[in-house]
Amino acid sequence: MFRLDVDPALLGETGERRQLRAVLREFLAQTCGPEEVRGQTAGPHGFDPVLWERLAGEIGVHGLALPEEYGGAGGSFADLAVALEETGRVLCPAPLLPTVVLAAHTLLLCGDRAACERLLPGIASGALTATVAGFAHPERITAERGPDGWLLRGEADFVPDGEGADVVLVTARTSDGPRLFACEPDAGGCDRVARRVLDPTRRQALLRFRGAPAAPVGEAGQAPGVVDAVLDAGRTALAAEQVGGCAHALDAVVEYVSHRTQFGRVIGSFQAVKHRLADLLVEVEAARSASGWATACLAAPEAGEVRVAASAAAVVCATAYRRAAAEYVQLHGGIGFTWEHPAHLYVRRARADEALFGTADDHRVRLAGILGLAGPPGWFRSGAPSAGPCRRAC
Repeated sequence: MFRLDVDPALLGETGERRQLRAVLREFLAQTCGPEEVRGQTAGPHGFDPVLWERLAGEIGVHGLALPEEYGGAGGSFADLAVALEETGRVLCPAPLLPTVVLAAHTLLLCGDRAACERLLPGIASGALTATVAGFAHPERITAERGPDGWLLRGEADFVPDGEGADVVLVTARTSDGPRLFACEPDAGGCDRVARRVLDPTRRQALLRFRGAPAAPVGEAGQAPGVVDAVLDAGRTALAAEQVGGCAHALDAVVEYVSHRTQFGRVIGSFQAVKHRLADLLVEVEAARSASGWATACLAAPEAGEVRVAASAAAVVCATAYRRAAAEYVQLHGGIGFTWEHPAHLYVRRARADEALFGTADDHRVRLAGILGLAGPPGWFRSGAPSAGPCRRAC
């Protein structure tokens, strides 16, 4: 039995989180507007390293959900979700999702104290960027013992921030089953090729391991459970980013139609435009609720089933973001279709996000399997929900 009735207190925003949101929104408005996003995505890092350091040092974003013993603030995922929503609002291209969510959660869930002490303080301070690889297809990477330690062979495609990450946490196949490893690509034995992707604000790469040295993380046999939990954390984080993008699109459209005139009238006074904006507001608020529930479940397990909440948020938020991005373009008229206007960047982010951790259809299948609503194998698309179709990147 899954809890669908959530304590409203878990979904509300505390005073501290409201202050964090206000500080971040003001900071990002000054440092990460549309022009800055274009410049950063064209640069060698794919993001502004000064902005990355300031987010970590001045505001402490990177350590919000990390324990104090590893240099973090000792907060919860609900605190981090506020930051993700605000960075998603401005399409901040910094690798927060792969570093602070995917990699950091992998380390914490493994319970490997030595690995946490070695890597998490660098993540919290902003000195280290990290990502994960092989989580979608661990069978493509193997790990074998060499004379001086473990070596990785194989490849992982479309790895978020795979070209620039300092550390990659890899799921690899061993003689004892899948296991997690930490690899530093710059140490040798790893080729990284940047992929040309739809969304330039979220870079991805192909990683080829040719005997790359790696250190085991955690115990043998725990990798599958950790991977599933990390992917749900990634879906929840992505939902928060999508809510931020939706909110920006809605605000930008309302601002535009409140001033643009046609036939001697402000176009926002036309009934057809009002209806479209009202429908969009309903979708954005639904996305906010779904994201809030998933965040509450991850931050406080008593709020409900994380798997159900994460997949539900993936369906609702991805659908709302696509609608918001489309209205962003269309209700801006001719200017919305130009490269000079930032609307196209939100369209790219919305469409790319739909497939990052599985499409909406994938998650509907997954939900049916979790809730016991699945039919016989082959009833929907490619097979039974238990086959685990919700994995695209990493």
